[in-house]
Amino acid sequence: MEDRQMKVGIWFYGLGTVLTGILNIAWGSFDASHQPIQALSKNLPGEHILAYVAGAWLVAAGLAILWRRSAKIGAAASAIAYLIFAALWLARYYVGIHALGWRIDVLFGVTFGLAQQLMLIAPVAFVYASTASPDSLLQKRAVIAARWMLGLPPVIFGIFHVIGIRVFASIVPHWMSFGYFWAALTGIAFFLAGCAICSGIMDILAARLLALMLLLFEGFVEIPPIFIRLHNEATWGAAVYNVTAIGACWIFAEFLASRANRGRIGAAGNVAKSRPDTVVA
Repeated sequence: MEDRQMKVGIWFYGLGTVLTGILNIAWGSFDASHQPIQALSKNLPGEHILAYVAGAWLVAAGLAILWRRSAKIGAAASAIAYLIFAALWLARYYVGIHALGWRIDVLFGVTFGLAQQLMLIAPVAFVYASTASPDSLLQKRAVIAARWMLGLPPVIFGIFHVIGIRVFASIVPHWMSFGYFWAALTGIAFFLAGCAICSGIMDILAARLLALMLLLFEGFVEIPPIFIRLHNEATWGAAVYNVTAIGACWIFAEFLASRANRGRIGAAGNVAKSRPDTVVA
């Protein structure tokens, strides 16, 4: 975790988690686009109180993950929150099917939301793995788990971008022509990045490019609507989620990069030790 480049990802992730909590506190409610508590009940008693509690929890977790001494506690707290939100999306399957029937758009929408939350759980594994030895079983298992949690969601995003291209083309900024083209290109990029991360083939490059693409989304797609719908929680929530996702991708990329560098340094050291000292006659 001492790698400076990885710390950039940690700050994005921690800041995004803190801002998510602040939104819960500011609105006194849950963002339905990412925290579908309505899956439990449309009029849940004390929902605003739960929102304040969840908000405080997320703020504390996000701040804790920024410091090495409390990083593991912050990571665990963040994982608990995002796991709960993922569980709410699982409950949404039953609610959506019960209310609307077996509609493909309902299944796609819920799966999309579930994938978004799973993507945010992945960095937690690296926080724990970073404290273990590179060859330990814990680190190997953490990398495998995080790889699938981070790689599978972009595959889902990519497929849905192509299937629902009309919807995604509509959110392309009007000043950018060829909305369908950009929606399709984005979907293909998501799909390829996810496949690369899951397979381990050019995974570091894929994660970095994915983080860059999300950063471009933040500037071109997510932030501008905030100035138009300043009092809309969902608009803020989309922008804040993107910040957290950027951090998740960057943490993954730099963790693997630092591990690869340590491996090369170790291999070079072993080669140097194996060479006999030259004797000058």
